[in-house]
Amino acid sequence: MTDLFSKFDPLIEQRRALLETGLTDPFNLVMEKVLSPTVAICNGRETILLGTYNYMGMTFDEDVIAAGKQAFDDFGAGTTGSRVLNGTFHPHRDVEAALREFYDMDHAMVFSTGYQANLGIISTIAGKGDYIILDIDSHASIYDGCKMGDAEIVAFRHNDVGALEKRLKRLPAEAGKLVVLEGVYSMLGDVAPLREMVRISKEHGAMVLVDEAHSMGFIGANGRGVAEEQGCIDDVDFIIGTFSKSVGTVGGFCVSNHPKFEILRLVCRPYVFTAALPPSVMASSATSVRKLMHGSNKRAHLWENSKTLHKGLRDLGFQLGTDEPQSAIIAVIMPDLERGAMMWEALLKEGLYVNLARPPATPAGMTLLRCSLCAEHTNEQVQDILDRFERAGKAVGII
Repeated sequence: MTDLFSKFDPLIEQRRALLETGLTDPFNLVMEKVLSPTVAICNGRETILLGTYNYMGMTFDEDVIAAGKQAFDDFGAGTTGSRVLNGTFHPHRDVEAALREFYDMDHAMVFSTGYQANLGIISTIAGKGDYIILDIDSHASIYDGCKMGDAEIVAFRHNDVGALEKRLKRLPAEAGKLVVLEGVYSMLGDVAPLREMVRISKEHGAMVLVDEAHSMGFIGANGRGVAEEQGCIDDVDFIIGTFSKSVGTVGGFCVSNHPKFEILRLVCRPYVFTAALPPSVMASSATSVRKLMHGSNKRAHLWENSKTLHKGLRDLGFQLGTDEPQSAIIAVIMPDLERGAMMWEALLKEGLYVNLARPPATPAGMTLLRCSLCAEHTNEQVQDILDRFERAGKAVGII
C-alpha cells in the first residue's frame, strides 16, 4: 500500500539530521511570555524580537487592546458563523469602513486571514479561460489562489518589467487577464517597480492586483503601500492586505473601486464558507487601522531603524538580500541550511529572535535569516542587535 507521507521523506530526513546535531528546532520556538512588541521570554530568557512582522508595534497599543476588551464584553468570544449568515457583527462593518477610509476607496471586504484574501479574490475573479500573470517569487497564497481558480498561470522573472511585457504581448487580446504583483516581497524585502508594471498591464488590457501585506502602514505618504509611494494606486484594481503585520491583529482584506465588487460577498468561497473572525479582533483592527492614518512619526522612525540595521550588518561583513534598505525586512544570506540553523541558534542564545527561512519558500534555493524591524525598536536596541549579530557571526564563522 502506498504511504501518502512518502513524498515528505526527504524533508523528514533533513529535519532529523539537523536536530541530531543538537540544534534547537528553529521552526518550533515557543514564546512563553510577550512583554512588548519588541521583547519576549523565549526558552526562559528575555529575547529581542526581530522576526515578527509587527512593523508598527500595534500589538500592545492601549487603545487597540481596550477596543478588543470592550467588544469581548459586548459581543462575546466568537461569531460561530459565516459573514453571509450570522457572522457579520457591527465591528466587522466598522473595520471595513476604516479600511475604506484608510485607502480612500469605495469597497472593502475582510477575510479571516491574509492567505484567504488572496485565495478568495484571485480564485473568484480569474477562472477557466482567463490568464493570471504573476511574478515567479509570489507568495504561496497567490499561487494557491491561481490553482483554485483554474485560470492559466503565466509566470515572469522576478521584478523584470521587460519579462512582464513579453508575457502580456503573447496572450490573446480578448482574453481576461489579471496581473498579480506584490509591493514588498517578504523573503528579500525588495520592492517591485509597480509604476512601470501597472502601466504596461493597463496598456495590454489587464486588471491589476497588488498584495501590499508587507508595506501597508509605513510605505507611502499615508501608509497605503508601494503603489501609493510610486504614484500608481489609482490604476490598481485590487489591493490585498493583512492585519497580521502593521495592524498587529489577524485577518486579511481586499479594497477596490470596482463598481461590481460587492457581488464577491456571494460568490467568493473562502469568504462564504469560513467562520467570521471574533468581534474583539475586528474592533481591535478597526482601532489600529484608524491610528495608522496618523502614524507618520512612527513610519519615519521605522525607516531610520531599517537604514541603521542594514548599514550595520553590511559593515560587519554579512551578505544581505538588497544593496540598500527598501523596506522593514532585511534578509541576511547564509551559506547553507546547516550553518543558517547554527547562526539562528547562536543568535537565540544571544537573546535575539529572527526568522530562519529555507527552500522551497526562498528564491534561488537560498537560506536566509530574515529580520523584520518594528517602529517600537529603540535606537539602543538596534545597536544591541548589531552587537549580538557580530558575536554570533564570529562564533559560527559566518563573518
